Amino acid sequence: MSTAAGGQVDARALLDLAVTTARAAGKLIVEGRRGQVRVADTKSSPTDVVTDNDVASERLIRSRILAVRPDDGFVGEESAATEGTSGVSWVADPIDGTVNYLYGIPQYAVSIAAEHGGRTVAGAVLDATSGELFTAVRGEGAHLDGEPISVSSTTDLSHTLVGTGYHYRSDVRVHQAAELARLLPRIRDLRRLGSASLDLCYVACGRLDAYVERGLRPWDLAAARLVVEEAGGLVEGVAHDEPSELLAMAAPRGLADAFRAELLACGFGNWPMPEWPPTR
Repeated sequence: MSTAAGGQVDARALLDLAVTTARAAGKLIVEGRRGQVRVADTKSSPTDVVTDNDVASERLIRSRILAVRPDDGFVGEESAATEGTSGVSWVADPIDGTVNYLYGIPQYAVSIAAEHGGRTVAGAVLDATSGELFTAVRGEGAHLDGEPISVSSTTDLSHTLVGTGYHYRSDVRVHQAAELARLLPRIRDLRRLGSASLDLCYVACGRLDAYVERGLRPWDLAAARLVVEEAGGLVEGVAHDEPSELLAMAAPRGLADAFRAELLACGFGNWPMPEWPPTR
């Protein structure tokens, strides 16, 4: 067990378990992509799909982690959450980028985070097709394949390459499209790659300068947020609050204030819909 007396945890041991589990899940989904991929269900909209391999990957992640740490809690995208008694809880996305996965676009990830005391203490995001592994332990920096990484040094908004994504509900995308249309002339360019955890990790290593999206859930954010923060960046809501399904932004600290101000000017701080979060 990695929970020590006094309520402390061995975050490095938790990361090791996250990494070995992510690699096993990554192997499962890559091998599964060689056969026929079947849509098993939909969630928030008909375009928000779940494949058989999402379910199989989460089952593998849950079983491997709880076999080693049976007293921990577990929150996954595709199954009911379970509470633990150890003080440690895991947050996992078995395939982040399921639509990419369904279409054979090689941009999808396995994301696993360990939380203790309400904070993520270790996280791993595995690019399943390239094998690139982003990791972080709180207070120990962020790494890509074992090498330290840091956010970009960009401070000029006009030179900022921004990653984003769209909500699965079409009525939400209408508002996002208007916001992004206002933002686009004020930055270098936009990228929409299709995997939120990888987008955030790309901010962490400087492949993107910043990121903004609506509709993210805890399993999208948990591991990758720690990677960004340990790489020297910020992940917040638009009003210096916690990132949420309403809005999450990520940027280097030297760019964050200007990026936040531009998002507010472009309407990201408003939400004209009468209901948020949207119901399924």
